[in-house]
Amino acid sequence: MSIFQFYKKYITKYSTGRILISLLIITWIVFGYMIAFSIPQVMEYADGMELLDMKPLGYSHNYVQVLFENLGSEGRHLYLTYQIPIDMIYPILFALCYSILIVYLFNKIKSSEKLIFVFSLIPVIAGMFDYFENIGIIIMLKSYPDISNGVSLTTSIFSIGKSLFTTAFWLLLLYALSIVTIKYFKNTQRN
Repeated sequence: MSIFQFYKKYITKYSTGRILISLLIITWIVFGYMIAFSIPQVMEYADGMELLDMKPLGYSHNYVQVLFENLGSEGRHLYLTYQIPIDMIYPILFALCYSILIVYLFNKIKSSEKLIFVFSLIPVIAGMFDYFENIGIIIMLKSYPDISNGVSLTTSIFSIGKSLFTTAFWLLLLYALSIVTIKYFKNTQRN
């Protein structure tokens, strides 16, 4: 069985309302924790600069150097040992939760199986880019102040990729929710 067949079998099997609600709650708790606690705590050291995870259009090598310098050793340590570990949990939750949500909603719309499968991969790809971004950030934090220009450029590309696929997911979600809502109201008007 290929990895795609395995993925398709299990993503379809677990695309139930109960599993979806559970995953949404867990995903939102982890995301909320990062937004409310871990990211702001690290940003206290950043002198007004955004963390690399929060730069959807990427960043330059110089930006990374200045940010890490502003963070100081305590801020860099907090980024590496507090924010990044939490952010290593979030991408898998994002990928699972939102892939299942896409399958669930597009099944309600009665889209083609192939289309649903392709759409459900978008959050998975976003999650993969997020992991690559995190690995790049770890490498740069550990090698500071000798950060390779190539590593910062590659990590920036991963940040942009994460943002592109995350945006694509949210647009798909809006589309699916719109269609489901329209169908719901049409059905209630008939009854």
